[in-house]
Amino acid sequence: MTRARITVQYLGGPTALVEIGGLRLLTDPTFDPPGDHPVGARKLVKTAGPAAAADEVLPADAVLLSHDQHPDNLDRSGRIVLDAVPLVLSTASAHERLGDTVTVLPNWASTELPRPDGGVLRITGVPAQHGPDGTEHLVGEVTGFVLEGDGLPRVYVSGDNASLDVVRAIADRLGPVDVAVLFAGAARTPVADGPLTLTSEHAAEATRILGAAHVVPLHFEHWTHFTEGADTLVDAFAAAGLADRLHLPKPGEHVEIAVDED
Repeated sequence: MTRARITVQYLGGPTALVEIGGLRLLTDPTFDPPGDHPVGARKLVKTAGPAAAADEVLPADAVLLSHDQHPDNLDRSGRIVLDAVPLVLSTASAHERLGDTVTVLPNWASTELPRPDGGVLRITGVPAQHGPDGTEHLVGEVTGFVLEGDGLPRVYVSGDNASLDVVRAIADRLGPVDVAVLFAGAARTPVADGPLTLTSEHAAEATRILGAAHVVPLHFEHWTHFTEGADTLVDAFAAAGLADRLHLPKPGEHVEIAVDED
């Protein structure tokens, strides 16, 4: 029996540094200070800056970019970070807007990153639905990711997904996961009549669907359009009998997870 390990450093909003298999992966980089971020005629309001500056986090081996079209997932400072990282995995839409900075990873397609130990980390693109059914044309294309490799835990990074049907499809196709990094917060804006990301109750249900032994929530605070936060996550996981699976770090803190492997 060996112990497969992963470390997640929560940096704020959707941004975390995931260390797995000797590689450093950065999720949705957002390093701007608090302030207003225009989105067409509307604006999103950021209430807290990152727990660490980008130059304190870099270098990284890859960026897992769920989408580029919303400033709470990729802000001005985050766009600069993309140029400093050798691989940025995202959607075809992001490639159209950002050019060759982005490598497209379609749903269910995989790419492999060499690991320092001689193995590989396989990264698979998976679906994400950023809002209620029928809003895809309003919110744009989004993706999630599954990470796995020999001797490593299987990790699901949801991106901005609000659909449990999507979670079920991922679980059915790729099997259970050891660690789920779930974007939560029940984000709401006038663009859609319903939450744009997982509610706390749905995050707990997604945990059950995925069979995840460990959950690290992201993207549930630091922006005014979130309607649920840390307290509702704690309550929802307790009500579902899953409190022992929830890891809820403060900004800047690391979560170190070891998973038994045969």
